[in-house]
Amino acid sequence: MNGLISDAMAQAAPAQTGGDPMTSVLFFVGMIAIFYFLLIRPQTKRAKEHKKLIDALGKGDEVITNGGLLGKITDVGEQYVDVEVANNVTVKLQRQAIATVLPKGSIKAAQKD
Repeated sequence: MNGLISDAMAQAAPAQTGGDPMTSVLFFVGMIAIFYFLLIRPQTKRAKEHKKLIDALGKGDEVITNGGLLGKITDVGEQYVDVEVANNVTVKLQRQAIATVLPKGSIKAAQKD
């Protein structure tokens, strides 16, 4: 009995091979595809939409800035816009600081709150 147990334990499992190299390549390509569709593509799409929004800014547009200010654009320059945030209070911001363009009348609706 003792001889059988020691013989069974002495038998080593077959050595593991490195596997198919094509499987590793496919896994790597799959990971790149996942990163592209879940991270890179949506970020690029969002950046294009924001650039389109920034290029379409015009005088009289009601906007929200990245900092959360709500105001109306009073002057549009090549790199900067003037935004009126209160009566006779105007701030100069970079165009990229505009987060959202609101529908007309949003400022009046916000003042009632």
